[in-house]
Amino acid sequence: MSLKKIPRPVIVLGLVSLFTDIASEMLYPVTPLFLTTVLGASMAVVGIIEGIAEVTAGFLKGYFGRLSDKINKRSIFIRIGYGISAIVKPLPGLFPYIPTVLFSRVTDRVGKGARTAPRDALLASYANSANSEAGKNTGAIFGFHRGMDTLGAALGPIAALVLFHFYPNDYALIFLVAFAPSVVAVGFTAFVKDKVVAVAQRKKEKYSEVWKSSPAQYKRIIYLITVFSLVNSSDVFLILKSQNVTHSSTLAILGYIFYNLIYAGASYPAGILSDKFSKKTIYILGLIIFSVVYLGFAVAPGLDIIWGMFILYGIYAASTEGIAKAWVSDLIPDHNRATAIGLLTMLSSLAMMLGSLFTGLLWDAFGSTIPFLVSSIVSLIVALILLFLQDSSE
Repeated sequence: MSLKKIPRPVIVLGLVSLFTDIASEMLYPVTPLFLTTVLGASMAVVGIIEGIAEVTAGFLKGYFGRLSDKINKRSIFIRIGYGISAIVKPLPGLFPYIPTVLFSRVTDRVGKGARTAPRDALLASYANSANSEAGKNTGAIFGFHRGMDTLGAALGPIAALVLFHFYPNDYALIFLVAFAPSVVAVGFTAFVKDKVVAVAQRKKEKYSEVWKSSPAQYKRIIYLITVFSLVNSSDVFLILKSQNVTHSSTLAILGYIFYNLIYAGASYPAGILSDKFSKKTIYILGLIIFSVVYLGFAVAPGLDIIWGMFILYGIYAASTEGIAKAWVSDLIPDHNRATAIGLLTMLSSLAMMLGSLFTGLLWDAFGSTIPFLVSSIVSLIVALILLFLQDSSE
């Protein structure tokens, strides 16, 4: 698993994501605990905030993906997106109110919406140039980037726990400290350069024309991932479920750190395997693992089970998140790639918004078992449908 074939610009983008996620993930597992234990928010409120944040990012991923293709630019959206997210990180620490948390989360997602599709399209363009066979190593490129991103997602909560150790329950301090790695990430964006082609073709095609000209396999991927996203609610519910089982915020955050370490370590190998076998095969495996994980959380949530499920959940994430984007990148030409990835991430984010709201409402009404069981069953059905669908490439 040598990194020699990873282009330098991809490494730079990996460093940007690494430091951004150190900041973001210092706050991600802390925010639901801050909302419920300090500000007195209900599970439904947590779901609503996460849902609004996701729907904001979702719409903007589609919009900025298309805009990036139209104006033949990637790096400007990357710099703006990461800059916006950095500015709002410390706000809940300065103003500890539910509306402030909502504003901070939503504005952070505005930044994510602006940068995600252009960044992923830029990653894919370097993946294709790294090998004479277009698309050959897209899985490895996206897997490497996802691994760097997720390593930050593990280091961030570790930093939060260290701060909690020396300053118990000082949530405000964590929000303030998270600003520092965000600034480092924004600094690295200065080294991000554009690499795009086919300007004339990019300006001529409308959004509807891009969809009509897309291969049927891409459309099937869009439909099925959107359905799966309806039951793939925010990870905050896994954190809260772990807290309910262990009766410890620290153990809940440690479980989330453990998951991210597995995720980070498995992403690059999963990407390489997807290049060798197929993106579809690895993605289906990920969905099956997801089904097992949510079943485990639903029916037998002991401490040992929790740790085992977090291991599997890390493998699931490594097998799906970056793989889906690499899969789409192999199917869509560069001049429409940000649009295609933006549409995928937009629809999945909107579906996750509904899923987060639905999970929060079900949890408040019936407890945690029912929403976890629903997620397990639906994800398995989607995996089976994908398994028996024949692609034109096969």
